[in-house]
Amino acid sequence: MEILFWLGLFIVFYTFLGYGILLYFLIKIRRALKGKRVVPDLNQNLPTLTLIVAAYNEEELILEKIQNTLTLNYPKEKLSLLFITDGSSDKTPDLISGFSEIKLMHSPTRNGKIHAIHRAMHEVDTEVVVFTDANTFLNKDALVLIARHYADPKVGAVSGEKRVTQEEISDATAGEGFYWKYESTLKKWDSELYSVVGAAGELFSVRRSLYQQVEPDTILDDFMISMLIAQQGYRIIYEPDAYASELSSDNIKEELKRKVRIAAGGIQSILRLKKLFLPFNFPLLWFQYISHRVLRWTITPFLMIFVFIINGIICLQDPPFIYYIIMAGQVLFYAGALAGWILERRKVKIKALFVPYYFCVMNYAVIAGINRYFKGSQSAAWEKSKRKTAYKSEDL
Repeated sequence: MEILFWLGLFIVFYTFLGYGILLYFLIKIRRALKGKRVVPDLNQNLPTLTLIVAAYNEEELILEKIQNTLTLNYPKEKLSLLFITDGSSDKTPDLISGFSEIKLMHSPTRNGKIHAIHRAMHEVDTEVVVFTDANTFLNKDALVLIARHYADPKVGAVSGEKRVTQEEISDATAGEGFYWKYESTLKKWDSELYSVVGAAGELFSVRRSLYQQVEPDTILDDFMISMLIAQQGYRIIYEPDAYASELSSDNIKEELKRKVRIAAGGIQSILRLKKLFLPFNFPLLWFQYISHRVLRWTITPFLMIFVFIINGIICLQDPPFIYYIIMAGQVLFYAGALAGWILERRKVKIKALFVPYYFCVMNYAVIAGINRYFKGSQSAAWEKSKRKTAYKSEDL
């Protein structure tokens, strides 16, 4: 029982903190042996590029998104803008059609985002394709910063950074903002070591010649598209200076809805990316994939429950004092999460308690997402989460 306890505790620690610590030291070793990776110069000859925006019933934000898009820095003769509005039943297509600089692809039928993207890719003939969401706003140099990396023929995809705008502290903003700052750091180190493990749909790009269609029921299309490119032996680069800003979820219930969907997509992706479980072809990618994604999306949330229960049983058997210390730490952490939940329901804002609360919600979402996926109740179509009041893109 004690062996199982320490093994489970190690995996939980490694998943959330240990991998980051190990990654830090691996980066230090790599820099000492090979030097820091060279970032391509901004003044090089940039590739032709198409920016694709998939929008579904976004009439409240679409004009601001268009304004943001038209002000992006990139050579006009090399840039194409394509908006897809399949299934939109509001004024979104009509508002987009008023801009001659943008090509609009609209279909009255809603078949899901990935179906729309596949349809759009048949119309694309540029060297690079950048995908971004309709409810996010890019900084002015985002496209240039992303495109420069394709000067390296080993680069197959480039992911930008997601930034969560926090206009006020809430249960969602405190946890989500902290989580993404930590994730951003891990992605920087992943990218420098070898490759980012997947891309965020808010802002990512691919080399068009490497694009592969994913199955129409794919839940995490951005993750699958990028990892299929990594599976071909190409690196996914992380460019933190190219970022997409979006407002946090309106509340933790909305954030949970989004996380459950991501978790369902995570287990689906793991089951479909079977080649990545073999370490022989790309051992570094395999190591990063297992450490950064697979453990989080499969066994670790269950191990958290297992470790707590086993720790409690061991404490009933007069064990060494260390077991009482670990148990006390777990009780305090989960009590903080419970307090965060209670305060959230009462609209009381104590940021320190929202971090353990968000952490527990995130891991509960994995369990719920796995259950939803195997029950077959998770649709590939996005169910939009409510977010905070819109902000002006010129603030970027």
